[in-house]
Amino acid sequence: MSHTMEICPRIQNSYVIGVISLVLMLGSLNVKVAQCRVASKLVNIEYPAINCRKHSAVLTDFGGVGDGKTSNTKAFQSAISKLSRVASDGGAQLIVPPGKWLTGSFNLTSHFTLFLHKDAVILASQDESEWPQLPVLPSYGRGRDAPGGRFSSLIFGTHLTDVVITGHNGTIDGQGSYWWDKFHKNQLNLTRPYMIEIMYSDQIQISNLTLVNSPSWFVHPIYSSNITIKGLTILAPVDSPNTDGIDPDSCTNTRIEDCYIVSGDDCVAVKSGWDEYGIKFGKPTQHLVIRRLTCISPDSAMIALGSEMSGGIQDVRVEDITAINTQSAVRIKTAVGRGGYVKDIFVKGMTLSTMKYVFWMTGSYGSHPDPAFDPKALPNITGINYRDVVATNVTYSAKLEGISNDPFTGICISNVSIQVSEQKKKLQWNCTDVAGVTSNVTPNTCQLLPEKGKFDCPFPNDKLSIENVQLKTCSLQNVF
Repeated sequence: MSHTMEICPRIQNSYVIGVISLVLMLGSLNVKVAQCRVASKLVNIEYPAINCRKHSAVLTDFGGVGDGKTSNTKAFQSAISKLSRVASDGGAQLIVPPGKWLTGSFNLTSHFTLFLHKDAVILASQDESEWPQLPVLPSYGRGRDAPGGRFSSLIFGTHLTDVVITGHNGTIDGQGSYWWDKFHKNQLNLTRPYMIEIMYSDQIQISNLTLVNSPSWFVHPIYSSNITIKGLTILAPVDSPNTDGIDPDSCTNTRIEDCYIVSGDDCVAVKSGWDEYGIKFGKPTQHLVIRRLTCISPDSAMIALGSEMSGGIQDVRVEDITAINTQSAVRIKTAVGRGGYVKDIFVKGMTLSTMKYVFWMTGSYGSHPDPAFDPKALPNITGINYRDVVATNVTYSAKLEGISNDPFTGICISNVSIQVSEQKKKLQWNCTDVAGVTSNVTPNTCQLLPEKGKFDCPFPNDKLSIENVQLKTCSLQNVF
């Protein structure tokens, strides 16, 4: 049995446009169907992407209704299922047009672009029946909110290649208040859904979108590689639970840049598995670059390394970042039982305003998945470098707490100016079980981090392979 997809002709007129439709009649693969749409005028929309697509379709071709009330879960699922058939023929892009598109969870496909028009809003359903259940992540061993499984993310994909989620700053609204309320009332039997999660995948781009009110974490690439996350505006109430912005988790070659995040938790949280499960899974996060990030998070970190870091975190490069009214800047979180490592961390160029801590490392972040963790599994924290930091209105310059008999070593801090607030604490540098050197730091550091003359802490000169990925200019014709 064969099937074909017929493309509508494009009429080159300023008022009439034909658009590819790619709609197949359900239940019959040998029937070809094509539809054409008339628009008010021809408008060409361009956007940057890792790859462009040969085929296009609009959500309304598959029965989508953008009234903010009608469920579009089946429309998204049907559209992506049909478009997956042209993955080997140049791929496809699904356009979400202006409107409010209520939907539950849906899965992406390879060689595929999900594009949100600037006036499009994807609304996450608050009907739990529209959220499939998934098993726990193997590197975590249990759910974060409850021991059992978890709800699928709103936008989900696994074992994919070449996926783009982008737009002209269109919006995805997780409508998270329903889930936050259940969390606070301890009514969750499964872990809350994330907004976007891509697993076991390669060549991923998430860019130029506004993401608001996720039920839990916003963007969670896990067990994946070659990831570009760029130009996201992520917004959640600063008291919303676990609304991390971007969580690269056991990923290799990731680029996060030009993002603005207001969060109830860490703006970026770098992870690699939890205790014995992360140790067994053994997949580190490595070769990560984060730059031109702005964060507001009064109770959490701009960038957290951990606390789930049992698979290891290595070669993280952070540059030109800004935090405002945020608890801490680049924070290391670990504990006895984690195992793993955090090493070769390079931070250059932090501008900080109204901070509780500038430098914070915690060796006693003792949340464990279950009692079976190994108390002899000690993390290796070494090669942590900070330079070129300006901070104002600071309560504590540093709280650096290693682990007894397992000190954090190779810490280097240089060229730092910290202006303390009127509410400053007398002990500005609180250091235990750490070792390293400093240069040109005010106020003066602790005895465990002595001044060693004038020097700059290292920062790599080479480029990661993900930094060399050039985005192409792709286009679609406005059919709205």
